Amino acid sequence: MQDNFSASLILRKPAQRGMRGMVAAQHRRAAEAGAAVLARGGDAVDAAIATSFALGVLEPWMSGIGGGGAMVLYRAAEQRYYVIDFGMHAPNALDPADYALSGAGVVSDLFPWPRVRDDRNVHGAGAVAVPGVVDGMRVAHERFARLAWADLLQPAIACAEQGLLIDWFAVEAIASAAADLRRYDASKAAYLIDGLPPVPPWSAKAAVRLPQARLAETLSTLARGGPRAFYEGALAQRIVQDIQAAGGALSAQDLAGYRARLREPLIIDYRDARVAVTPELTGGPTLARALRLLQDQLAPGQALNASTYAAYAQSMQQAYAERLTRMGDVDGARAPGCTTHFNVIDRDGNMVAVTQTLLSIFGSRLVLPDTGILMNNGIMWFDPEPGKPNSLAAGKRCLTNYCPAIAEGSGRRMAVGASGGRRILPAVAQLLSFVFDYGLDLDAAIHAPRIDASEGGTVVGDSNLAAEIHRTLGERFDYVPMRRQTLPFKFACPSAIVNTAAGNWGATEIAAPWADVALE
Repeated sequence: MQDNFSASLILRKPAQRGMRGMVAAQHRRAAEAGAAVLARGGDAVDAAIATSFALGVLEPWMSGIGGGGAMVLYRAAEQRYYVIDFGMHAPNALDPADYALSGAGVVSDLFPWPRVRDDRNVHGAGAVAVPGVVDGMRVAHERFARLAWADLLQPAIACAEQGLLIDWFAVEAIASAAADLRRYDASKAAYLIDGLPPVPPWSAKAAVRLPQARLAETLSTLARGGPRAFYEGALAQRIVQDIQAAGGALSAQDLAGYRARLREPLIIDYRDARVAVTPELTGGPTLARALRLLQDQLAPGQALNASTYAAYAQSMQQAYAERLTRMGDVDGARAPGCTTHFNVIDRDGNMVAVTQTLLSIFGSRLVLPDTGILMNNGIMWFDPEPGKPNSLAAGKRCLTNYCPAIAEGSGRRMAVGASGGRRILPAVAQLLSFVFDYGLDLDAAIHAPRIDASEGGTVVGDSNLAAEIHRTLGERFDYVPMRRQTLPFKFACPSAIVNTAAGNWGATEIAAPWADVALE
C-alpha cells in the first residue's frame, strides 16, 4: 500500500455512556438538536424528526427533504418493531427513451451502468426521483410522536437561517462535486464563491457561512402548513415548476400521490439474536442472506482473528453475488454515496434507526432556485439498459442499499446503520457480529478494524488489521489494504446505540469528523 499519510497516526473517538436518552448522528449539532427534544420530554421519534431535518441543513450534500430513506423502530411498551418506508420512485411520466445510451463507456458515478447521453440519469432535473423524506417523517409523527410538528422543525430552520458553516470537511465535500454544481445557477450560487469551492478562514475569529435563506423559508412553510405541504398546494407547485422548467418529469400528481408506508420489518434470526431490518428493495434482504451465510461459515471464538475476517469476506461476496442476479444491483462501486444514518433512544427504551439519502453526493447537484431544495438523483439507481431486473421504468420503485437495523439478544438491544452506498451492508454486518458473536462492547466494536467486500471480487481491509489477517486475506482474495480515513470512507460511516441494563452506549465512526453522540 502506497500513500502519503502518517504511519503513526491513531484515531480514537470513545463511545459515550448515558442513563437516559441519546442521539448518534453524522453531525454533532444535529445530534444535539435531537437530544434537546428528548430533554423536553419528546419520544425517540420526536428526536428523530428533529435530527432528520437538521441533518438536511447541516450536511445537505448527504440527505435532506429532497431525498428518501427508511426508518426502523422499536416500541418498548409494545415490545414490537416497525418499519417506515419512505423510499423514492421514478416519476410516472418518465420516458425511458429519454435516457438513450451514449456509447461512451460507463458512467463515472456510483454504478458502472452504460453511460446515458448527457449523463441525464446522474445530474440535473432528469435524474430526480419522487422524494419521500418529508412524508416519512409525517407517518412517524402521526403514529408515534408526542410533540408538535412545527416545534420539531425549529432547529433545522434556525440552522438554515444561520447559514452553512464552512470548515475543511465542508470544503472537501463541496470540492468533490464542484464541476457539476457549476452547471446549475442556483447550485453554483448556493455552494460556490466566484465559481470555486469556499475556503475556511485562517483567523480564529472569522467564519465563512453560505446563506440558506430560501431553504429556511421552505422549512418554515412546512412547519406552518404541515408535512403534506411539500406534496400538495403552493409549495408543491413551486417544486414542480422548477423541476419541469429544468427538463425533469416530476409532476404535481407524482407529489400528491406519494405516501410513505408503515410496514412490518424483515426479522432475521441470527444465532441467539433477532435482527429487525427493512424489507424488499433495500439492503435488508441482502443483510439477511449475509448473516445466514455467516452463521454457517463463522464459529465465533474468544477474539477476532484471520478466520473471522475470511468468513466476513466470503459471506459478503456470496450475498452480493445473489443480490446482483436476483435484485438487479450491479458489480462495483465507483464513488461515495450521499447518505446519512442516525440512531436515537429515549428514556423509555424506544429506539429508532434512520437512514436517509440523496443517492450521490449532492444528489442531482440541482438546487431548486425558488425553494433552495437540493434534489436527489434517484434515477441513477436504475439500469438504463432495458430488459434487466432493475431497468428504468416510469413509476418504478428504486432499489437501494441503505440498511438501518435494530437487533436484540444477550441482554442488549442495538440500533445500527451506516452511510456509504454498497459499503453499508458489510459495515452493519460486522458491527452486529462484533457485538453479538464476540461480545465486544460498543467502544471496542466501533474501533475494531473492518473489511469491505462490496467491490466485486476485491476485498479491502483496514491497514490496522493484524499481519496474519492481511496474509490470510491476501492468499484467499484479490486483497487491498487501505487506511481508515475521512475521504473516501472505504469502510462506510456507521453509528450505533446499544441499550443494556447498565445504561446506554452510543458511538459514531471514528474517522468522521462531524459525527458525534449527544446525551439527553
